[in-house]
Amino acid sequence: MPFLHIQISGARDAALAEAVAQRAVEITARLLGKQPEHTAVAVDFVDASLWFIAGRPLRESRARSFHWSVSITDETNTKAEKAAYLDAVHHTMHELLGEVAEPVYVHLADLRASAYGFG
Repeated sequence: MPFLHIQISGARDAALAEAVAQRAVEITARLLGKQPEHTAVAVDFVDASLWFIAGRPLRESRARSFHWSVSITDETNTKAEKAAYLDAVHHTMHELLGEVAEPVYVHLADLRASAYGFG
């Protein structure tokens, strides 16, 4: 654990996906203390014509959007650590994507240790 699922609007871009995954592992290790060797990341791209904000497709904008979801073990991070992580995610994605269409969402899920396993 953890597992990150990051969705980005726009055309598939392997270089961007790799950059996002590398930064995701780095900030998850640095700010949440998670072991990089146990961190998995899936990056999906969603065509801008299929990404909607306020019912309007994002294809009408040059901006990109994202959804970042990370699952961690409950009670392993403080509220302050999670707040710093959320801030770093927003900063990182704005840096990597350039213009970002709001709203964007970052979801940090605290899961009970007994609710999952890895291996």
